Amino acid sequence: MSTVEDDEQDLTRKQRREQAREQRKQLEETEAAQAVRRTRLTQLGIVVAIVVAVIAVILIATGGGSKTTPPKPHGAAANKAVAEVTSELAGIPQSGNALGAPNAPVTLQYFGDLQCPICRKFSLAALPPLVQKYVRTGKLRIEYHAMQTATREPAVFNTQQVAALAAGKQNKMWHYIELFYHQQGEEGSNYVTESYLQGLAEQTPGLILTNWTAARNDPQLASMITSDAQTANAQGFTGTPSFLLGKTGTTLQKFEPGTYSEDQPYTAAIEKLLK
Repeated sequence: MSTVEDDEQDLTRKQRREQAREQRKQLEETEAAQAVRRTRLTQLGIVVAIVVAVIAVILIATGGGSKTTPPKPHGAAANKAVAEVTSELAGIPQSGNALGAPNAPVTLQYFGDLQCPICRKFSLAALPPLVQKYVRTGKLRIEYHAMQTATREPAVFNTQQVAALAAGKQNKMWHYIELFYHQQGEEGSNYVTESYLQGLAEQTPGLILTNWTAARNDPQLASMITSDAQTANAQGFTGTPSFLLGKTGTTLQKFEPGTYSEDQPYTAAIEKLLK
């Protein structure tokens, strides 16, 4: 027969079991909540890592404000560019902004921006075969004209174009612009500095630097750039490179080749005019 003391002991044990059960329940709930938090933190960490990686890729692709190493005016790459340009233009007459014989039956006007990467593609891919087949043989004359597109700052654009035109005072403009395109830096990286322009002048075979420097102050060169801009605007040009093509001495017509890396469309149009 149970006593009051035994009942109290049973009640105490029951209370202890209930308390222990409640504590286990609370502990389990706490651990579950912590597990959820850990999972969420892990997921958040993964998301953050992905976002950081994406941002890093974007920064790398766009330059991310980091300084881009400008083209070096001297060294192996520069020497290679000089050799290629010298070989391409050797023996071809130049006069100011024009390349080729003045009495060539066909004229191509090439509107470009020296910092334009598409112009670079044209000058390195489609242009050399045209120079070799038509300019060198006296059938084609090419004039280079300035049109601002890729260069962000008008002052920089004018400075670099005047530098090229100043080389034209010594009939070396085409050497200068081709050396520029061969060593063109990353667009928007502010690589066109006075040191860069001086370096190109030093690379240009036979260019007298003192005369080139003096010619850069000739106001007529700035006027030529303004005139080119007016012509481009009148033609409705919106990008570079843009072209006018026709028989020499006649009104040239807008020419849209459809490609800047292959010479076939240019060749076909020139052959048609030569017939």
